[in-house]
Amino acid sequence: MAVNAQPLKSPAPDAPRQDPHGLENATRKKIQAENAKNFVSLQEIVAAAHRNLSRSVWDMLSGGSDSEMTLRRNRHALDSLALRQRVMVNVTNIDTTTSLLGQKMPIPVFIAPIGNYLQLADPEGALPVARAAAAKGMPAFISTAAKPGIDLIAQSVPDRMIFQLYIRSDRAWVADILDRAKALGYRALCVTVDRAYYSRRERDMINRLAVREGGTNTHQSSLTWDDVVWMKQHMGLPLILKGIATAEDAKLAVEHGADVVYVSNHGGRQLDQAQASIEVLPEVVAAVDGRAEVLMDGGICRGTDIVKAVALGARAVGVGKLYGWALAAAGQAGVERMIELLEAEIRSTLGLMGVTSLAQLNPSWVRPGQPVLAHGPGITSPFPVFEEHQRG
Repeated sequence: MAVNAQPLKSPAPDAPRQDPHGLENATRKKIQAENAKNFVSLQEIVAAAHRNLSRSVWDMLSGGSDSEMTLRRNRHALDSLALRQRVMVNVTNIDTTTSLLGQKMPIPVFIAPIGNYLQLADPEGALPVARAAAAKGMPAFISTAAKPGIDLIAQSVPDRMIFQLYIRSDRAWVADILDRAKALGYRALCVTVDRAYYSRRERDMINRLAVREGGTNTHQSSLTWDDVVWMKQHMGLPLILKGIATAEDAKLAVEHGADVVYVSNHGGRQLDQAQASIEVLPEVVAAVDGRAEVLMDGGICRGTDIVKAVALGARAVGVGKLYGWALAAAGQAGVERMIELLEAEIRSTLGLMGVTSLAQLNPSWVRPGQPVLAHGPGITSPFPVFEEHQRG
């Protein structure tokens, strides 16, 4: 069935899911490419992912920790900002470009690390994601946990990726993997700093997946500022600290050599009842005060979300769940189509706001706004047509 035939219809609860892993590689990619061409909206991508994924894998990607309040706040806070609109401006030409660590980007979007999920959505794991990012001139953060491993991913992608580190052993182990990543051509080091404890991701626990139910990772939980200083000195590449959530830590990050301060709450998958990333962003930008670049992720699902984050000071914005859904929907072709649709949404948003360049954006372009949601903020609330079809 073509994707554009009843594109948002999902199977009944007991119906078997499609199995993209059961097809030969070439056949699967051909089907994915044809399907991706037919997606006219991000909503169709989400619907296709919902059809293709089992309930437990959907939950692994889409859920958060404990009560999932942080996940929902990410979405609610984005929807609580309204965009201002100016008219009678010549918006024939719009510049959506930016840069990260000196590398030009066509839109202010990068691929955030989401680790173990990728190989469950696609038999090639992170490879199609990295290839899609490279094809679109977009940076991709490749996780320590990503399969088929940082070596094969780097060898298969013509552009440099950013290495995202989870600490799994002592300094000797860290030194070895940093040396490997540098030799492979990764152009920066991203250290995730908000995972001192494993969170309780209750969707995974209820689905009886093999997950850690809270508790510490000894090496990750003992991480200090001195450790990240040593890592930067050892690797000799730009340092990105991911998981900064306060002005206090943003200042410390810069003081300890961070080239990029990355605002993130792990997509609502670590500390429950935390602030939303977009709420934290302005205080972090003020604390950094131009001494480092600022990135953000957390609930980003639409072009309007990206424009809001850039207006509040983010150099670029990471997508996670969104490209995870795109990968499940149509593999590499699905991720590339997601990027194209995001660019179309960003360009349309800027044009309707009367803005001709990202450089014109600043906090004056956003105001508090009352969210108008039929069923409250949630995982898929940015996609109302999809939600309507799910409710019958």
